[in-house]
Amino acid sequence: MAYKEIVTKAIVGKGKKYFKNNYSIETTDTPSNVLGCWVINHKFKGYKSGEKIGVDGSYDVNIWYSYDNDSKTTVINKKVDYNDVFNVKSKANADLTGDTDIIVRTLKQPTCTKVNIGENGVINFDIEKELGVEIVGETMVKIAIEDDEEPWEEVEDEVNEETLKEIDQEVDEDYIK
Repeated sequence: MAYKEIVTKAIVGKGKKYFKNNYSIETTDTPSNVLGCWVINHKFKGYKSGEKIGVDGSYDVNIWYSYDNDSKTTVINKKVDYNDVFNVKSKANADLTGDTDIIVRTLKQPTCTKVNIGENGVINFDIEKELGVEIVGETMVKIAIEDDEEPWEEVEDEVNEETLKEIDQEVDEDYIK
């Protein structure tokens, strides 16, 4: 059996990472209770940084809270920018020095998991997320080939003179009556 080597684009590295970060935001009013926290507008982009993969991203955190002895409510928001770095191991026969594409996926959307009111109207909150990174690059694969080429099969038309005569005889030229 003979083999050929084919150079193709494929996933040459893959990894995921879980993040849990703590943030705080100052309020103008002293909060009585936190009524809700949600994360929206998650955007990100991956890039190659030497031997590592970086991900730049951002999302908006909105915190709804009550103040003035629970008689009023408001929403405060904060844009969170992040830069995360991954050590993604490459697969065998992978060339990461050439042209590679970085694909980033959100495996777990950023979510607010804990919120509490600190001193002087500061609200502390935890955000959890999980990102997956795939590196698409050139790699070489070997495939088995057969030396013998299969012979060509002769294809014959199924329509001959007799078939054409039968069709002519069966056609009713006066079909509109």
